[in-house]
Formats: sequence, C-alpha cells, structure tokens
Amino acid sequence: MIWKGTTVLVVSKDGKTVMAGDGQVTYGNTIMKHGARKIRKIADGQILAGFAGSVADAMALFDRFESKLREWGGNLTKAAVELAKDWRTDRILRRLEALLLVADKNNVLIISGTGEVVQPDDNVAAIGSGAPYAIAAARALVRNTNLDARTVVEKSMEIASEICIYTNKNITIEEI
Repeated sequence: MIWKGTTVLVVSKDGKTVMAGDGQVTYGNTIMKHGARKIRKIADGQILAGFAGSVADAMALFDRFESKLREWGGNLTKAAVELAKDWRTDRILRRLEALLLVADKNNVLIISGTGEVVQPDDNVAAIGSGAPYAIAAARALVRNTNLDARTVVEKSMEIASEICIYTNKNITIEEI
C-alpha cells in the first residue's frame, strides 16, 4: 500500500495571499485521518507553505526551506531555487517524495525534487491529487467573478473535495 493524495491550493489576489489544505490522510484505500494540517505560516508569518506527499519528507523539506530563507535574508525565490538545487543533487534529499507550495505577498512557487521551481503566470497554484480540480475552479472564479482570494480558495477547495476521493472538506486556511 502507498500513501495517497491531498489538495493544497494558493491564490494571491488584490494584495492578499491565501493558502488552503484539506485534512485527509489516506493509506491505500483507507482514510487514516480527517484533520491533518498540511499548511503553515513560516518566516515569522510572512510566508505560507504547504506540502503534498510523505509527511516526514515534507517536514524535512520545511526545515531545509526555512534554513534557506534565513540564509538568503527572506528572499523567497532565491531560497526556493537553492532548496531545489540541493533537493535534486543531494543523495539523501533526492529520495524524498513530496512537493512544496510556497508563497508570500508577491510570489507563488511550486518546488519539486526534480529541481523545478515553477511560478504560475496568474498567482494561482495547487499541488496534490486534487490539484487539477482546485486550480480549475480557482482560475474560473478569479477570471469570472469579483470574489476575494479567501472566498475563491474556500469555494475551490469545496469543489475539489466533491470530486477528488483523496480530498475532504476539513479545510485549513492561512492568509497573509
């Protein structure tokens, strides 16, 4: 059996950046937990970070990412690139199975173990098994409504939870 899925979504709009993560932890075809916390504020509350994948791996990556943030004076983009470089080249780190979604007031980034640091064009990004559903809903709402970032995230996560079997409605939301 393998650990499966999650949904973490971020929307940055009108000076607000909002990230949400569902609470479901699934192992094989069994729901193990309903209230996991997959997102958090870091760097004295200036940066939002969320993960999809192995919890232990994600915690190790959070620690490394926070260290990179300190090393680069809080520069989100530089810290993300440096983490991605380490993640890809370090023999131990490259075995970690997770994705990170990080954001501040100005940037939204997805960081992967293959060395990718992706900044979406529209400041809307998602990771995990429910990502396609959440991001489609968020982009539709951003483009076609005047809803604020928090409401877009809430509605998009609700839609994702209705479609993705690995995403539940127990949503944690953080905002900067």
